[in-house]
Amino acid sequence: MCTVNNPSRIHWDRNKKPRIANKDIDFLFNVDKGVVELYDPKKYGTWEIKEDENGKLTIGQLDMETLVEEEKSEIEEKETLIFPLESHLRDFIAENISTIQVDNRKLSLFVDEDGRDGIEYPTEEVGNIDILATDDDKNFVVFELKLSKGSDRALGQIQRYMGWVKTNLAKDCEVKGVIIGKTMNKRIKYTALVAPDISLFEYDLFFKIRPIYL
Repeated sequence: MCTVNNPSRIHWDRNKKPRIANKDIDFLFNVDKGVVELYDPKKYGTWEIKEDENGKLTIGQLDMETLVEEEKSEIEEKETLIFPLESHLRDFIAENISTIQVDNRKLSLFVDEDGRDGIEYPTEEVGNIDILATDDDKNFVVFELKLSKGSDRALGQIQRYMGWVKTNLAKDCEVKGVIIGKTMNKRIKYTALVAPDISLFEYDLFFKIRPIYL
């Protein structure tokens, strides 16, 4: 679970979504059969859990260009508030789904014939959908959530989910996509220009502590 270059780590719950290795929880590196050392990114490179071209989880080293962007994001995030866990952002969006409009249509959580709601909606082929909703006209809306910066890799993820929904659930209904993150980089903005069925949203988190006097 904690070994950055062990392919089987993707089977643990906390490793079932793409993410960059965090030294606090990903602290081992396999150097030989049954032999591990403490993970040092300077020595072994930065590793990540990612999706391959078929949408399946795998592991690999992070390319340097992406790493520079992520480091910039971390610096920016120190000056702003973000949700501590993606599940917190997911639950907040799900709880307030009726306040979000896509193409001027109100949304509600999708509920299937078995009573399963659209939070972490499971698919056997492309992974769990963060949130699956429907609008006033019964069209489907797929949500992909990013705690910090949305990158153009998120477009590939959400398009796979949208394709699955179109094939298995939507029938003659439309399928829209929404990517929500703290910020959106230029790459994803340019790419989204030619993906009219996908909308980009940024969130702001406000938190204020004030003294109380008797």
